[in-house]
Amino acid sequence: MRLALAQLNPLVGDLNGNATRILNACKKSAQQEVDLVLTPELSLWGYPPRDLLLNPAFLAEQDLVLDKLVEEFSNKLSQIKVLIGIVEQAIDNEIPKLFNSIALLDSKGWKVIARKQLLPTYDVFDETRYFRPADSSSTMELECQGRKWKIGLTICEDLWVEEQLQGIKQSGGDPIAQLIPKKLDLLLNLSASPFTHSKETIRNKIAAKAAKRLQCPVIFVNQVGGNDELIFDGSSFVVNEKGNVTFKLANCQEEVGIWDSSFNVKEIITPSMEPMEKLFLALVLGVRDYAIKCGFSTAILGLSGGIDSTLVAIIATAALGADNVNTLLMPAPWSSEGSINDALSLAKRLQIKSQILPIKSLIDCFHSSLTIPLGHSPEGITAENLQARIRGILLMALANQKEHLLLSTGNKSELAVGYCTLYGDMNGGLSVIGDLYKTCVYDLCNWLDSTSALNCLQKIGLQCQENLVGESILNKPPSAELRPGQLDSDSLPDYKTLDQILKSLIEERLPSEELIKRGTDPELVKQIKNLLRKGEFKRRQAPPLLKVSHQAFGSGWRIPIATS
Repeated sequence: MRLALAQLNPLVGDLNGNATRILNACKKSAQQEVDLVLTPELSLWGYPPRDLLLNPAFLAEQDLVLDKLVEEFSNKLSQIKVLIGIVEQAIDNEIPKLFNSIALLDSKGWKVIARKQLLPTYDVFDETRYFRPADSSSTMELECQGRKWKIGLTICEDLWVEEQLQGIKQSGGDPIAQLIPKKLDLLLNLSASPFTHSKETIRNKIAAKAAKRLQCPVIFVNQVGGNDELIFDGSSFVVNEKGNVTFKLANCQEEVGIWDSSFNVKEIITPSMEPMEKLFLALVLGVRDYAIKCGFSTAILGLSGGIDSTLVAIIATAALGADNVNTLLMPAPWSSEGSINDALSLAKRLQIKSQILPIKSLIDCFHSSLTIPLGHSPEGITAENLQARIRGILLMALANQKEHLLLSTGNKSELAVGYCTLYGDMNGGLSVIGDLYKTCVYDLCNWLDSTSALNCLQKIGLQCQENLVGESILNKPPSAELRPGQLDSDSLPDYKTLDQILKSLIEERLPSEELIKRGTDPELVKQIKNLLRKGEFKRRQAPPLLKVSHQAFGSGWRIPIATS
């Protein structure tokens, strides 16, 4: 049996465009005598479609698109079948009105053959808002070269039933247990599983456990590409009945791979990709797809000579190409000469456009205008925030006039404690590193300047005769340079200490008492927890960020602004 794993990059809501992607994958597969093409979860819609599912016009269009696909198959692909992730409407008037389903389509027509059982309702997922759960697992039969294959069908979360491996489990039954008596020859899992730091390893372990329970190979087909804040890394794979990986598709690339049942004999040994490389490629994919799918071809960012804007500039260059990245240096009276030189040197290394626009005269103008209503010239944090807001205004003006995507350069540590300025450095259409703690920013930048990154950088076209980041930027004490001699450490604990506390509060949701029991200073815990609470109104107004962690600020973070 020969199956095609179509690791596709859909545009959410583009039913016709996504149908074309599926059709092209089928045409490519037909040339290699494939029996069945597999596509990801909700492949006709793109995942997650969210409230587009509440639009009756989209639902009506789906059936027309499927019928058009059948017609294409009858003309050109009469020997091939494809599994497509679709939305199925219930026949009654109860809500939710939909099922998350799989359709089998060929030249004779299309029909629903499976429905999703476990509907995730944690973090960014809210599937019970739209879908009903299926009552039982589904199977199909496929005849290949005189043999009938009994194939189990699952959709994404239906595979995630191993609480000991996952740490949590969606409430509901165990779709894998239901399939054990069926004595399957093969299990399929059509997925839209977003990237996080450790997700790929967990997926492999969960699929391996299912394969051992069912005593058959498991094929995991995943969506690839960025959709708003979520990044889907693809990394589709096959494990044999012993749980060993025997076939694998690329990380963060659209691809169609052909799996033959005879491949299932031997385990494949693939070079392991470093965590920092996976993270970097995911962020590059996230920026590229966000820009393309939102209609931008160019981007702009403020370049300060600090490590955060440096990393964003590198990611943007890898994603969009040097010719499409614009940077603006906006030195204030307290900007150091070293920072300006570092920013210009970086722009030269990356071969991206840079302009210098000093803001002293604008600061003076604002101070003069505000002196009368304030009774004195702005001072303290008001004066500091004015600088950030002036820079934000300039960047937004250029972004508007030139139709650039403005990239925000703030990190997760700053967002967490409110060390950022609304309508200033928080301006932007996308927060690139808003889910990276400051310590992770340093880790990623150190990796970029290591020999381990050379092969990856060469593949994506970031070749440089010297280190991309450079020692001057890496070794510079973090500072917003909003007043003479200012350092981040004036207001915050060192980032290693801060990030450990933040991870405990944000990702583990630990109470203060537990942190104190672990040895953290009680006053420091109180300070950071208070900053985290007070910063919620800022985060609510921040641009969307690329999610790469277990718990990001975004649609999966639902903390009230007004709370104790």
